[in-house]
Amino acid sequence: MGLESSIKVAALTKIYDTQKAVDNISFELKKGEIVGFLGPNGAGKSTTMKIITGYLPATSGHVSVFGFDVQAQPMEVRKRVGYLPESNPLYYEMYVREYLEFTAGIHKLGKDSKKRIEDMIAQTGLGKEAHKKIGALSKGYKQRVGLAQAMLHNPEVLILDEPTSGLDPNQIVEIRDLIKNIGAEKTVLLSTHIMQEVQAMCSRVIIINNGQIVADDSIEHLKQATTKEDTLIIQLEKDIDNALLNELKNADRYENLGGHKWLLSTQDPESLRREVMQWAVKHDININSLQAQTNTLEDVFRTLTNNK
Repeated sequence: MGLESSIKVAALTKIYDTQKAVDNISFELKKGEIVGFLGPNGAGKSTTMKIITGYLPATSGHVSVFGFDVQAQPMEVRKRVGYLPESNPLYYEMYVREYLEFTAGIHKLGKDSKKRIEDMIAQTGLGKEAHKKIGALSKGYKQRVGLAQAMLHNPEVLILDEPTSGLDPNQIVEIRDLIKNIGAEKTVLLSTHIMQEVQAMCSRVIIINNGQIVADDSIEHLKQATTKEDTLIIQLEKDIDNALLNELKNADRYENLGGHKWLLSTQDPESLRREVMQWAVKHDININSLQAQTNTLEDVFRTLTNNK
């Protein structure tokens, strides 16, 4: 028996005047997944997230969170969803604890409020800043406050829209580690333009382009599906005379990638593999590795969202 679906999106469409921002998309998220939600600016990511959280109505389609309909049962959904929008709207004149107390009141946490607030301050690393006004905090600590409010009511689902936008590299690593720890117990849908973050955190990616889903798979499967089979990377044990590579009849061109590594382009990868092995034996050259060039997640993203 499979894991319970925490989010179900079915035939979701959102139209603004004449623009179809989201075009008949469907996907599901299981409990414990951290899923990267990727796409170019204007692809429909934020719109989809706002519909899932109940902040925007859909034009058509159906969205549910743990079986509760977003349109028909919005309060039940909001009990189970924590949301950090891209803009991270905070009350800058409030002190950190004051703001979290205010948020706890909205969620009606009652006698559990104080403990939850202190737990979130500790979990998000806000301890030494908790006495300050939010407006006096750095961008990284403002993001931590946003995450603390999103998690304060202990939701089962977290929707995070560009959670590390504008942060410095150290802050990015800190927030990334925090999200990974959170994701061990919850479902996380994460929008970002930073592909390294997706690779570091996510078990799966959904790519949306022009309002439509163009990919929904694990990162490794997507990279393999778009691997450049016409390009081989060869790692040799020692330096060679470049002219030796001219002997490879099945190599259309070659390029040194630094050190003893070479890129070989070909229209017949299998024939080139065999030829390289024979060539190496002939010249007494040891080959450390020989493999098809593997795409990066950036390559996959560009391939699937490059509108021509």
